Order: sequence, then C-alpha cells, then structure tokens
Amino acid sequence: MADKTTLVLPGNRFSVPKFFKRIVQVTLAVALTSLVALAVIGGNAMLTDKKGRLFRGVDQWLAFINRPDIIATMVLTAIVTVLLVYWQRDQERGR
Repeated sequence: MADKTTLVLPGNRFSVPKFFKRIVQVTLAVALTSLVALAVIGGNAMLTDKKGRLFRGVDQWLAFINRPDIIATMVLTAIVTVLLVYWQRDQERGR
C-alpha cells in the first residue's frame, strides 16, 4: 500500500498518496507561474499600447504560454522545486 499524506486545499483536508500530492503541487506551481506571466505580459501590453487594450496582452500571453518549450520549462522547474523541498525536509529529519 502506498504511503499516504495529507493534502490541504482551502477548506478541505484529504488523505492521498504522496505521488498524487506532488502532482497537485506541481500543477498548482505551473498554474501560478502562468498567472504571473499573464500579469507581466498583460501589464506590459497595457502600458505600451497606445489605447491601453488588455486583450492585446492576453493574445500575446496565449501565444507565449502555448509554446511547448515554455510549458516544458515551467513543468520541469516545478518538478525540480517540489522534489528539492521534499528532499531537504527529509534530510533535516535525518532519514
């Protein structure tokens, strides 16, 4: 039987396998990274566009975020970060 851990989401606690919890954490990290990129690209487009249109920034963000190399970089960074945090925590516990 797989090791279980607690996944805490707003208002809920779930007992899930460790692998599933890590997948959820990676997914959340990629989603947050995408939102930050949207804020930066959208804000830049609003500030540099003479009419201040937000939709121009959204179109630029969609073109950027749909590139396979960008998605792969975000996913790889999130995976490495999650694994590093767990590894460091295990080292501190003395396992």
